Amino acid sequence: MLKHFDHVTVAVSDPAAAIAFFTLLGFAPDKDVIIKGPEMDQYMGIDDLEARHITLVLRDSCPRLEVQLLHFLKPAAETAGATAPPERLGFHHICFAVSGIDDLIDRVTAAGLKVRNQPMTFHDRKLVFLEGPDGITVELAEWT
Repeated sequence: MLKHFDHVTVAVSDPAAAIAFFTLLGFAPDKDVIIKGPEMDQYMGIDDLEARHITLVLRDSCPRLEVQLLHFLKPAAETAGATAPPERLGFHHICFAVSGIDDLIDRVTAAGLKVRNQPMTFHDRKLVFLEGPDGITVELAEWT
């Protein structure tokens, strides 16, 4: 039986940019390690893997919520290109519940982040999509 959402892992080309992006949303660095070796190769299904694994945590969240960043050192990561179109198949986005959405939008756009749409109200929530580095799409939702 599922209990709750635990983490999302995102492969990134620029760890500093990804850390800055998620820090603006309220996450803080927790762990930063290199993963490699036969056990990790087998678990991840990637031969000769070496990657930086960075755990960011949303402080004071209950249950604990993590964003894990992977920066591949070996083998080289495949580049997906620019931000994927919203109508693509597969993983689409992650959404975080927030308070003070307008202030958060102001803060992230002042830092140079791009919003994909004008905020809208849908199903008792005010929603907006943010565009992050490496095509990361994050939605913010404030319950009304």
